[in-house]
Amino acid sequence: MNNRNNEVPIAGFIITLVAAILFSTKAIIIKLAFAATGANAVTMITLRMIFSLPFYIAAAFFISNNKENIRMTNKQWMLVLGLGLIGYYMSSMFDFIGLQYVSAGLERLILFLYPTFAVLINAGVYKQKISRVQSIALTLTYAGIAIAFFGELQVDNNNPNFLWGSFMIFLCAVTFSVYMVGSGRIIPIIGSAKFTAYVMLAATVGVFVHFAVTSNVSTLASGNGLWFYGILLAIVATVIPSFMMSNGMKRIGSNNVAIINSIGPVSTILQAHFLLEEKMFAAQVVGTLLVMAGVLLIGWKSRTTAVL
Repeated sequence: MNNRNNEVPIAGFIITLVAAILFSTKAIIIKLAFAATGANAVTMITLRMIFSLPFYIAAAFFISNNKENIRMTNKQWMLVLGLGLIGYYMSSMFDFIGLQYVSAGLERLILFLYPTFAVLINAGVYKQKISRVQSIALTLTYAGIAIAFFGELQVDNNNPNFLWGSFMIFLCAVTFSVYMVGSGRIIPIIGSAKFTAYVMLAATVGVFVHFAVTSNVSTLASGNGLWFYGILLAIVATVIPSFMMSNGMKRIGSNNVAIINSIGPVSTILQAHFLLEEKMFAAQVVGTLLVMAGVLLIGWKSRTTAVL
C-alpha cells in the first residue's frame, strides 16, 4: 500500500512537469512559424484551434456520455463558456500578438505574472486577505519582471513595437489570471477534464468568429509549412499538455501544479537561446530567478494554508 501511495505523487509530478515543458514550447513554435511563414497572429491561433478541435469534441462527447458525468446548470454553462472566451480566446490572442514583437523569454516571464494577479483578484473580489508571505512574493515577482524588462529593453532598443508587444503579453497575463480564478471555483464541481474540453470549445468559437470577421480563408492554405507549425502548436503545445495538466492536477492538486509550472520560464528561455538564438543576459537570469522565487512562495503559502 505504501508503495502505491508513493507512486501516485511521482507519476503526478512527472506528468505535470512534462506538461509544463510542452506548454513552454508554444512561444518557440510561434516564433519559428512567424519567421518561416510570415503568418500573423490571427492565422496562427486559428490553425491552433482547427487542429485542436477534433480532440476536444471527442473529449466532450465521451465525458458527456459517461455515467459519472455531472450535468451543469445554466449558470455553470455561462461561467464555463465565459472563461473559455476570456482564458483561451482573448488571452491567447493577446499572447500571439505580443509574440510578434517581443522575445519568447520575455513573453514567458511577463505571462508568469498571472499567479500574482490571481492573488490580487481574490483579494479585491473575494476579500481574501493578502498575507505577509504573499506580499513578499508579489514584491519579488514584480521586481524580477522590472529587472528583466529593462534589461531586455536595452538589448532590444531598436524595436519600435517592444512596448506594445509587452503590453499585449501583460493583458494576456491579466485575462489568464481571471480564467485561473474562475476555473478554481468551477473545476471542483464539474471535473477538470470536462472543464478543459468545454472551455477550449468555447474559445474555438471565439477564434473562428474573429478570423471570419478579420481574415480571408485563403490565408490558411498559404504553404511554407504553415500547417506543419499549426499541427505542432495544436498537438504538442496545446492538446497533449492541457489534458496532462488536468490529470496532474487531479493527482497532486492545483497548488503543487502551480509550483511545478515554475519550470516554464526556464524551459522557454533555454529553448529560445538554443532554437531561436535569443541572447541570454544577466538581467534576464536575475529577473527569472526572482519571478520564480515569488511564484514558489505563493504556491508554498497556498499549500501550507490548505494543509492547516
